Amino acid sequence: MVLIMYKYHLEDMEWKEFFIGGEEGVFDIKATKSGIDKNKLNVEKGNIPYITRSDGDNGINLFVTDEQNRKYKMDQGNVITIGLDTQTVFYQANPFFTGQNIQVLSRDNLNKNISMFIIPLIKIQMEKFNWGGNGATLSRLNRTKIMLPIDKFNNPNWAFMEEYIKERNTKQRGELKDYYKNRLLDLVISPEVLTDVEWGEFFLGDIFSIDTKPSKGLNHLSKDDKKGIPYVGATNRNNGVLNFVEKDSKLQYEGNCIAFIRNGEGSMGYSIYKKESFIATQDISVGYNENLNEYSAKFITTIADRVRGKYTFGYKRNQARLKKEILTLPVDKEGNPNWTYMENFIKNIEQKQIKNVLKYLDEYIYIYNV
Repeated sequence: MVLIMYKYHLEDMEWKEFFIGGEEGVFDIKATKSGIDKNKLNVEKGNIPYITRSDGDNGINLFVTDEQNRKYKMDQGNVITIGLDTQTVFYQANPFFTGQNIQVLSRDNLNKNISMFIIPLIKIQMEKFNWGGNGATLSRLNRTKIMLPIDKFNNPNWAFMEEYIKERNTKQRGELKDYYKNRLLDLVISPEVLTDVEWGEFFLGDIFSIDTKPSKGLNHLSKDDKKGIPYVGATNRNNGVLNFVEKDSKLQYEGNCIAFIRNGEGSMGYSIYKKESFIATQDISVGYNENLNEYSAKFITTIADRVRGKYTFGYKRNQARLKKEILTLPVDKEGNPNWTYMENFIKNIEQKQIKNVLKYLDEYIYIYNV
């Protein structure tokens, strides 16, 4: 177990307001050099990030070739990007192209650690902007101020920011390493349990008891980020979680189940395992089986997700169609779903991945602390 006594504390520092950009600002802010509409993008697969105003995956929409129209220049890495209208803020380590309306923040001594310190502070200021006529334009960003720790000369204390993040990262990675080491102990299986098996087809409704409870829209529930339970909706991101809300026994599903998404553009047909209790939108049906656990559930959701291509806006995944979906699963000697095999199959995959993660953490921690 990693025990670290923190040397750097926010409360020990003096703080001062600084303009983000402009003549007196801490950053040089410019519009992106590319700004390529996606329909004009050469989408041939490459290793150059194409950054958009989306709020996920560090703003990366896809990776493209560097062979783009000559009028589009690539932005250099080691900068912070801000999306106009969406107010998304990310650190970009490597050179990239962008879609429209991306602002780029740079300075000579910027690095990843300093960026990780400053980005949350910028995000706080981005809350006053919104979609439409009040977005994070260049002029508005230049007039926006953020609070930063200062040195004895009343300048931003860049060294403190970097060391503060380094210290927290070291502790976090140590905790992560301990977690995965303990996780490995739970995944020990004998290799012979993964011998060849027979497969059989089952109606989803024969495998699961399907439950659908009353639902309320998110705007009719009280949000609670601290003690609330997940509010699950028609999204395949964040394991289906849209927000956290106050508990309500009339609306609440018990955990250890699979939530089947029956509606929602881009998400209809997906299935997600929920270990914890939750409340869901009307787009969700929930399946229970006493043999289910987090490992067999991961196996089944991977199989179940294969049907999503057959559903469209005009042909939705209603309750009747859901129950008639066919799952091809490994079977035991009696011809029933082989829950033990499914569990051990996923455990074996997770075991291999965790070993790779631990190897990466060992290498990263060594390099990081040299």
